[in-house]
Amino acid sequence: MAKPIALQLYTVRRQTADDFEGVMRRIADIGYVGVEGGADFFSDEQSDRLRLINDLGLQIPSIGIGKFPISEAGQRLLERAARSGCKYVMVSQSPDDFKSIEGVKGVAERLNAADEIIRRAGLTLCYHNHWWEYENRFDGKSAHEVLRDYVAPTVDFEVDVYWAQTGGADPIAEVRALGSRAPLLHIKDGPAVQGQPMTAAGEGKVDLGGVIQAAQNSAQWLIIELDECATDMLEAVEKSYTYLVSKGLAQGNKG
Repeated sequence: MAKPIALQLYTVRRQTADDFEGVMRRIADIGYVGVEGGADFFSDEQSDRLRLINDLGLQIPSIGIGKFPISEAGQRLLERAARSGCKYVMVSQSPDDFKSIEGVKGVAERLNAADEIIRRAGLTLCYHNHWWEYENRFDGKSAHEVLRDYVAPTVDFEVDVYWAQTGGADPIAEVRALGSRAPLLHIKDGPAVQGQPMTAAGEGKVDLGGVIQAAQNSAQWLIIELDECATDMLEAVEKSYTYLVSKGLAQGNKG
């Protein structure tokens, strides 16, 4: 069965800065099932935005956090998120952390400490990759593979298939290797070259059909994310939705 499709709101950060409500309404109108945003959605200051998202029928399957260690205030936001039906917390780390084995071990230690807090809140931690976790290699292993050796088995992964390919990995092989530990996939497309703009899904070099088929029995959500795009971003967001849903690769609220 096709997995539900969501949008990472970093994609439309410039548009929402001017018209958050209008952009959310368009995302819902396109047919997206959910959105991925930051933990601050569940703060008192963002209550109006959260109410709008709920009123539009959009789910929030996952949220991002930016800092370790997690503060007491951060823990309260996570608990609120879990009570609202959110299931996953995603986090990434800087490229400097992946230049040595010791650096990767340090990342693992931070993730393991955060994992305990996040699980107590009722959520699952997922590490989100960029290209540098695959570009850096040690004794034949990518830094991402090394990280898997040191994180707790309760830590899962949000595989950004575009950045994995940009870093020299085969994203199909990656999602197969991770299996059920990759419940979230970041779906993006383009030339898979650092510094070049991305494209709508289906217009680039990533075998999205192959990736999604490989994750058929493991992924829970497919999340569109375009960091930069040479075309109109909201048009690319709609094209990405149409491509995945029309091909039967994702499940949306509209056919």
